[in-house]
Amino acid sequence: MKFKKATYHVQIADMLRDMIMTGKLKEGDKVNEGKLCETMGISKTPMREALRVLSVEGLIRLVPNRGAFVTKPEFEEIAEMFDVMSLLEGFCARRACEKMTPKHFAHLEMLHARLEENFERHDQEEYIRINNQYHSFIQEIAGNRTLNQIVAGLRKKILLYRFQSLNLPTRFADSIREHRDLLEAFRQRDFSRAEALMREHLKNQTMALKRLVEQSQAAT
Repeated sequence: MKFKKATYHVQIADMLRDMIMTGKLKEGDKVNEGKLCETMGISKTPMREALRVLSVEGLIRLVPNRGAFVTKPEFEEIAEMFDVMSLLEGFCARRACEKMTPKHFAHLEMLHARLEENFERHDQEEYIRINNQYHSFIQEIAGNRTLNQIVAGLRKKILLYRFQSLNLPTRFADSIREHRDLLEAFRQRDFSRAEALMREHLKNQTMALKRLVEQSQAAT
């Protein structure tokens, strides 16, 4: 795989997030820096920069003289991220609804259709990938550069947990239903409803994650 030199560490961090999201790297696993560098054809410098980025996000724990290990934040920290994101994405939905052109809406419909296709195939990984594009596009339509900088960084942090939330029975179906309601709000240009639905969508993901944590603790 080839990387653009100026953004090596950003692209490597994205790849490592994806490996964590899909379970190729699990909590407690040690990151084999040497093997990954060899596979990717890169030096250790951008790899270590990427690991520092993920360390700040709470996905990697750097242990002196031992290496990097996959970890995850406490549920309370994850819930705080979703609380903030629900407010920011809700505002994005409102602003996007106010600014949306027919061309914007046509693209949003196309993305929604791809969500429906992946829901029917029960392809959670591709569903989340398209879902990320969907939410990013709404953010783009909103057109606030300051908001964009804040939301873009936080979106990367919660992507893993959006994927995990779909593991709760019924959450996948609830997610697509919420997207259908949201698309209709955009169709009707009902910006207040679009904002409310987007905030509810994020809060429902938090509740799904909470139930998964509770189930895991009960099983333990």
